[in-house]
Amino acid sequence: MSAGQKYSVVVVGLGKRGMHHAQAFQDNDRFEIAGLCDIDPTRLEAAAKQFGQPKTSTDAASLLKSVRPDVFCFCTLPQLRLELIRLGVDSGARLIAFEKPIALSMNEGLQVMDAVRQAHVKTVVSHQHRYGDHYKKVKEIIASGAIGRVHTVYGTASGWMMHMATHLIDYMRWFNDNADAEWVVGQASGKEKLKDNHPSPDYIAGLIQFANGVRGIVESGDGAPDVPEVDYWWRRCRIGAQGTEGFAEVLTGGGWRAITKDSKGVISGPGCMDYAHDMPPYVAGIADWLDDPEKIHPCNGESAFKGFEIMMAMCRSAVERGKIKIPLGPGDPELEALAKALPD
Repeated sequence: MSAGQKYSVVVVGLGKRGMHHAQAFQDNDRFEIAGLCDIDPTRLEAAAKQFGQPKTSTDAASLLKSVRPDVFCFCTLPQLRLELIRLGVDSGARLIAFEKPIALSMNEGLQVMDAVRQAHVKTVVSHQHRYGDHYKKVKEIIASGAIGRVHTVYGTASGWMMHMATHLIDYMRWFNDNADAEWVVGQASGKEKLKDNHPSPDYIAGLIQFANGVRGIVESGDGAPDVPEVDYWWRRCRIGAQGTEGFAEVLTGGGWRAITKDSKGVISGPGCMDYAHDMPPYVAGIADWLDDPEKIHPCNGESAFKGFEIMMAMCRSAVERGKIKIPLGPGDPELEALAKALPD
């Protein structure tokens, strides 16, 4: 397909995030929304009017079979990941874009990746915050060597694991040149959030040993350090790196700051999570990767899977009370094991 032709898209799930995706695809002239799906007919009708009356259905399987899109995008609750991945593969989609987390257990994550790898389907996962100017500024400072040799990367969020830890770990890995993890030690507490639609322990923390010698520290949930500079819980994330000559960090809703070997004190700048800013380049990268296999999307599923694997290793460590080596194989479903292991 030439670089100028459009790619057809089906979007399933038209809540807030689904609408963000649909709008970004609509606004990019490389894409055409060919189908929309939601289980709520009223919501589906409203979205169809907004996006040019494409084919619609309340059943994803029948819509995908009818349209057979180039890109299948779904933004649904995490319990449906594997089922929808299989539908996307069966439809012949060349790329599947979907929300994090990629699964709710390592077993399911392995099945997701096996399905798309066997079918040679590209995947992109919604870690789009990295397109924020404040995130990019921190990456630029770290990569320039201005903080010296990086020895620690870290991420904290007051939000719970299945919402936030996958974001934290993805950006920590990015700041650490996407180095692989060798082992993880984790601890968790609290079972209230295991009832949530993004089931998680109330609090989880982990130490990550990366293959390049860098240590990672991650905390997520109600025991994580607060970020009082930020007004809203979803934006209360702090991700950064410490080096031999300084540090650089981003606050999802509070800009960036750093001390470098030449800064003579703290330097800082603005920035806040902004879907209108972050989604257009995220979607543009999908077209680039479809055009050219060498232009791998920064949010590609293989990278997201490595972050997910670290998160599941933290859960296994909390249950098994020890160091967990990476890569992980199949095992007892992590959330079920946590529910049994954590005290009431």
